[in-house]
Amino acid sequence: MTPQSEPTETLLLDAALSHVPFDGWSDATFRAAIAESGVDPVVARALYPRGALDLAIAMHKRGDDAMADRLAATDMGDMKFRDRVTLAVRLRLELAGDREAVRRATTLFALPLHAADGARLVWGTADRIWTSLGDTSDDVNWYTKRATLAGVYSATVLYWLGDDSVGHGATWEFLDRRIADVMQIEKIKARMRGNPFLSRVFAAPARVLDRVKAPKAAPGDLPGHRSDDL
Repeated sequence: MTPQSEPTETLLLDAALSHVPFDGWSDATFRAAIAESGVDPVVARALYPRGALDLAIAMHKRGDDAMADRLAATDMGDMKFRDRVTLAVRLRLELAGDREAVRRATTLFALPLHAADGARLVWGTADRIWTSLGDTSDDVNWYTKRATLAGVYSATVLYWLGDDSVGHGATWEFLDRRIADVMQIEKIKARMRGNPFLSRVFAAPARVLDRVKAPKAAPGDLPGHRSDDL
């Protein structure tokens, strides 16, 4: 695809990325992206009503899309499921783009004003990973899987941002440890379910949790998605 035929959204985001390391996800970056891309300011504001904030969100979602495409093209038939999850998180970071742009976005979404947007993006990434890996859970596990993975992903991103090891080897070791911790939790849960005494103790809460179902609404209504993303 030639630059002239690229979608306007792509032109704006690509132009912004060259300015983010210097000006962050700011109004200055948004104005520079408009000027550099040649996009009409009215059109740019219509596409990204909140300016650079929406551009940062678009960058994150671009990374999710790239990860999902790579997973779809990867043969994981012989891989253990924990290894598939590890691969997905690793691919997501490898395809995140410029690390300084991610660093600036992480700082942006850490602000109280934008924390909700940041939380939705992380949840959306976790949901995209599980969906790409073929998760079919439709009960409370739908939520716990995504909440747990969101925590693992967030911690790994922060570690990756400060990792100067060769090939980010320290980050991948950190990720392996976090996934191992999650697997230990699952083993403990399995032992609890197999314990007759504990099964009786937690029988009532279990019946309540059995009523929790995964959302069946349109994708735009799922946790981690904005209705205006449709």
